[in-house]
Amino acid sequence: MKILASKLKRYRAAAFLAPTFKLLEAALELLIPLFVSDIIDRGINGGVKEVVYIDAAIMVALGLLGLGFSVVGQYFSAKTATGFSAEVRKSVYDKLLAYPPETTDKMGVSAMITRMTSDVSRMQTGINLALRLLLRSPFVVFGALVAAMIIDLKAALVFAAIILVLGIIVGLIMGATLPKYVEAQRRLDDVSLSARENLTGVRVIRAFGAEDDEIKEYRKKTAALEKFQNFTGRISALLNPLTLTAVNFAVILLLYVGAIRVNAGALSQGQVVALYDYMSQILIELVKLANLAVTVSKALACGRRVEEVLEKDSSYVKAGGDEKSDSFIEFRNVSLRYGDGGNSLSDINLSIEKGQTIGVIGGTGSGKTSLVSLIPRFYDASEGTLFIDGKDVRSYDVADVREKVGIVLQRPAVFSGTIRSNVLLGKPDADEEEIWQAIDAAQARDVAEAKGGLDGEIAQRGKNLSGGQKQRLCIARALVKKPEILILDDSSSALDYATDLRLRRAIKALDYSPTVIIVSQRASSVAGADKIIVLDEGRAVGIGTDEQLSSSCEVYAEIKRSQQKESGL
Repeated sequence: MKILASKLKRYRAAAFLAPTFKLLEAALELLIPLFVSDIIDRGINGGVKEVVYIDAAIMVALGLLGLGFSVVGQYFSAKTATGFSAEVRKSVYDKLLAYPPETTDKMGVSAMITRMTSDVSRMQTGINLALRLLLRSPFVVFGALVAAMIIDLKAALVFAAIILVLGIIVGLIMGATLPKYVEAQRRLDDVSLSARENLTGVRVIRAFGAEDDEIKEYRKKTAALEKFQNFTGRISALLNPLTLTAVNFAVILLLYVGAIRVNAGALSQGQVVALYDYMSQILIELVKLANLAVTVSKALACGRRVEEVLEKDSSYVKAGGDEKSDSFIEFRNVSLRYGDGGNSLSDINLSIEKGQTIGVIGGTGSGKTSLVSLIPRFYDASEGTLFIDGKDVRSYDVADVREKVGIVLQRPAVFSGTIRSNVLLGKPDADEEEIWQAIDAAQARDVAEAKGGLDGEIAQRGKNLSGGQKQRLCIARALVKKPEILILDDSSSALDYATDLRLRRAIKALDYSPTVIIVSQRASSVAGADKIIVLDEGRAVGIGTDEQLSSSCEVYAEIKRSQQKESGL
């Protein structure tokens, strides 16, 4: 928990003041039974009325002062907890954005969201309660024990016994529930994943009439989570009845011992009442401690999950030997595999010169996206070397590599906001003229004008845009940064052939001549490329121009023939 503890540094003063003021409140609370005892012994039994008035006034003053200490202490504890949770949430968010995609792929989006929301919120609650009670409650418990020992040592043995018993009860229940809270959060990840997938794909579910099946599956998962949480909750729920039962037995024993001691003349009636008050204080504080133990157990379980995120190395491997390349981009004996699976790419060799247009084509699952994902270092080659501008791509900082690259992904991603804010993601300081130039080149002027210009609103996940409109805005976002390398990963699949043709011509006419890599399943989209690489099951089965591959590569020729037949239907 070292990383999480470091997030409290900014709030050290508040974290110190919160328990300090709560301890001052507790100290005043421990004085109250002494004044009650004095009122009974001297004021009522002794007949000294002034004692009653004076002690009552003092008790009221102590109560008001204690209230002030309590409010101030709770302010500082809340300030520390909310500040800490904000720091942690920011750090987790930054870390998740910095992770290599292979790490986020393994963790899963729903698990990342749960860690950043539910887990951090539970930690905030745990810290808030811990600052208020973790020192205060034990202080009251042991303070009451010391006060009882001062009043009567024999009666205080009852206090010592009950504290020991309750400590054992709390320890056993904490030990039983802590690992279960970790498992409960993991199961919550699964439920969140199911909900996220169903809500994202709700149209598909409706289209296939699968609502009832998905509802049953979701209810099954939530029922399993509920059953597990109920089981854990039953164990936690034993705390209050067990502690109350134990303390009530202790109160009965205390009153019995106290009565005997009063009859023997060793104790006064006021002292017995004071002892009872101290026992009540112990009861209240131990119940608080028991509930605190449950809350802290949950917070610790969540803290470990959050710490896992912060501990993971988000840095990219920086390497690079003495090998150089004469080409602008070169794949030299490159292979790629995800995790422990088989190779997605095997032994790829491809040279690309500056300013060339390269086509990448192949069937579904042939490795097209995997190939271009290596260039911006979404993944690193498992074997072989990728060179950019003559150097091993791993010798660059990731930010420097991505500064060279403009990429439009296979699934267009637009964000709620405006057309302007979406395009500016590519180049935050672009002026209006640059934005319109990029929009025109992307054949998206009609999209912008239909939405009311650059400040036209884009709904969440681009729900008020068609697939083709989203693709064109994403292309404009890539073009506005004027990248050295432009990657279009099947980014015209939702465009008609005429718009696709105009887009390719506009890209060819760009004044800064980027190196363009077009990934497509359409032969027509790559036919004009300077070089085409044909992939089949992760292997390059042909490299050349459209004319060369049409006669020498059976896979490419078959793709062309099948698409020509389809267009003739």
